[in-house]
Amino acid sequence: MLQQSDPLDRLFHALSDGTRRAMLDRLSHGPATVSELAAPFTTSLAAIVQHVQVLESGGLVRTEKIGRSRQVRIDDEAVARAERWLTERRLQWVDRLDRLGAMLEAEEAADQLPAKPKPRKKRKP
Repeated sequence: MLQQSDPLDRLFHALSDGTRRAMLDRLSHGPATVSELAAPFTTSLAAIVQHVQVLESGGLVRTEKIGRSRQVRIDDEAVARAERWLTERRLQWVDRLDRLGAMLEAEEAADQLPAKPKPRKKRKP
């Protein structure tokens, strides 16, 4: 049974958008202001602010007001949470695929054994 919490759902929702992923890529080099994050995009500053809010809601970034600007930085723990979740799923699938491979190899080996001769019926004289 799947056990997905609201924070994990929000985290993956935040990662589902290319603009937000690009913003995270930029933030992986260090903190930036919202205006600096908006620079490479043709969207409005208001749209960028909404993207930052989604990232913050997903726990991926933290914001801090410094003077007249808002500083944005990655929350390393949230990224680690997503990585742990993905690693757990990957390990489950690796285990399942290893078991499937072993089963298929066993079946293939059994098919290559010579067939046992069928016992002959005795004829009545």
